[in-house]
Amino acid sequence: MPQRTRLDDEHCAIAQALDVVGDWWTLLIVRDTARGVHRFDALQRELGMSRKVLAERLKLLVECGVLVREPYQERPVRHEYRLTPRGRALLPVLIALQDWGDTWVLGEGETMATSTETSGETERVRELVGTRVPELHLTDFDGESRDPVSASTPYTVLYCFPGAYARAESYPPGWAGIPGARGCTLESCTFRDQLAHFTAAGATVHGVSTQRPDEQRAFADKEALRFPLLSDAGLDLTAALRLPTFRTAGMSRLKRLTLVVDRDRTVIEAIYPITDIEESVRAALAAVLRAGTA
Repeated sequence: MPQRTRLDDEHCAIAQALDVVGDWWTLLIVRDTARGVHRFDALQRELGMSRKVLAERLKLLVECGVLVREPYQERPVRHEYRLTPRGRALLPVLIALQDWGDTWVLGEGETMATSTETSGETERVRELVGTRVPELHLTDFDGESRDPVSASTPYTVLYCFPGAYARAESYPPGWAGIPGARGCTLESCTFRDQLAHFTAAGATVHGVSTQRPDEQRAFADKEALRFPLLSDAGLDLTAALRLPTFRTAGMSRLKRLTLVVDRDRTVIEAIYPITDIEESVRAALAAVLRAGTA
């Protein structure tokens, strides 16, 4: 094991947490397991670290209850590394670090619900094309666990939005002043009005936000939405795909973007940034139609 300096302030939760995840490799391992990379060789390829160092960090994370080893092959015995509930509880930490980096390292320090065409986070979103959405489940507005990728249609359109509420007074203070935050109602209603065209093209539509399911249900009922809204309050999908976020009113919120995913869970289109909401819906439909005739 690497030599580690223990942070023996037993009453400081920050020091105690850093004693587990203070090494930067450990958080990158958590990041990649959240992305669906579970096997030793795959982690080593993704991270580019030595096998010895990786083995040491994995051992530490297992001992601390962040990861669990699960066998996937008997002869010879081989294991996968998966996040435990304790490990998944680190996802908001990863998202907070990403948001800080996008805002203060890659950006200008301004809270925004969108980005520019040339930003690093825009490049990160567009690089999702060709990658797979890991197997995970989100809670829909009825409280049911649901795979965000439909198995019943060839394509799924996942439109991610910052937040939408049934009552205007429910929006956080200063919401209208955050660039890109406004327009969630227009976006959902535009998908609602175009739903028949998506259905005819073989696509399921799911809206995704980090709101609570009850908030999503109230909004969906008010606007008579005919497709599910999914809650990523636990940030599982956000962390898995490293989706861009911003923080306001004490919570992380998804920036507005749209992904088109095929039945094999591969992202075939990533629309970001979205500056014209109605045009983005047309672009998503065009992507489905192109894929269906390819």
